[in-house]
Amino acid sequence: ATLGSNHNSRSADGEMIAGRGFWPSLCVSIKHNSRFASYTLLAKGDYPAELDVPFPFSLVSNDTANDQLIVMPGYWFMYNMYALARNAWKYIDRDKRIDKKQYLEYDFLAPDSMNEVMQTLQLLEEYAGKKALDENIDTLELPAGIVENSKRKVVVLKAAKSYRLFKELVIYYAVEQILQAASTVKYKTADELFAQLPKKQKRNEWVNIGGQLIPVKELDTLKQRIVTGKLKSWDAVHAFYATQAQAYPQQKLQHALSCLFELTGTTKLTKETFNAYLQSYVATKTWMVEGIASSRAKDYTSPFRKMMYETEAELEAVTGKLKENSFILQQQEELKQTKATVQKLVKQLKR
Repeated sequence: ATLGSNHNSRSADGEMIAGRGFWPSLCVSIKHNSRFASYTLLAKGDYPAELDVPFPFSLVSNDTANDQLIVMPGYWFMYNMYALARNAWKYIDRDKRIDKKQYLEYDFLAPDSMNEVMQTLQLLEEYAGKKALDENIDTLELPAGIVENSKRKVVVLKAAKSYRLFKELVIYYAVEQILQAASTVKYKTADELFAQLPKKQKRNEWVNIGGQLIPVKELDTLKQRIVTGKLKSWDAVHAFYATQAQAYPQQKLQHALSCLFELTGTTKLTKETFNAYLQSYVATKTWMVEGIASSRAKDYTSPFRKMMYETEAELEAVTGKLKENSFILQQQEELKQTKATVQKLVKQLKR
């Protein structure tokens, strides 16, 4: 991949900014300046102009036959859930740091990517309109010069499907954080649980600092304290990182709730709405786990994958049996535990 040498100016002053999970295919060539949302997958190609892709989890491809740029938001969830989920697990498993005071975020649903999800919902509504999205439009043509610095067409595929998917993810993200918080506090009723959740409503901006996600406002405060001389050593800066790591779970919870309230136009949780969110959460997690299994199963059914092996037994000897895949089994077991946790919580909501 050629990501660092194709400049469109007369000097070497170009930059490329990529969110977490950015993945350029082999033989990709891009122009500076370019910016990519989290978990953008660039398909093989020589991209002729600067790119500014705001849609996370998307597949971007250069359609030379029709001279247009194609973007499919939410691609990973639709077609390669196994890789998305396993990478998140893999990075945690391979993090062998002795001192883990700095909290590195490996989850694909986090404040940075979810802010991009919220922005995508707004952009799709702006360019297509809610009515068109509800009518299940498949393709959406964006105005020229927004995603690509050119006059050619930019086409969004699966527009309505990704719109519905991203709304599901907002609910999933919020419930996931609430469940994690619920496991750390004491409560007997839903109202007691809700009373311990953050009250702040406004969604804030975040920045990725070497894998640690920090609210922009906090980072600005750090820089100001350095400039004014209030922070005078690296130890003091490291202490800031440690403090932010301790605050992160609560900050992430607050961010998740603000995303939920912004999506739904509400300002608080009720027993009825939370019960509905719980059902949506279980449904989303179920299709995620099913997607993990089905996307991995393609490696066992594709004739182009299987043609390297003389028999089914030889394939399984090399790749392992699909039904014994440890990661899939782990995800299926986690789904069972999640359903049990949600069922218990639903009973508490009735009190």
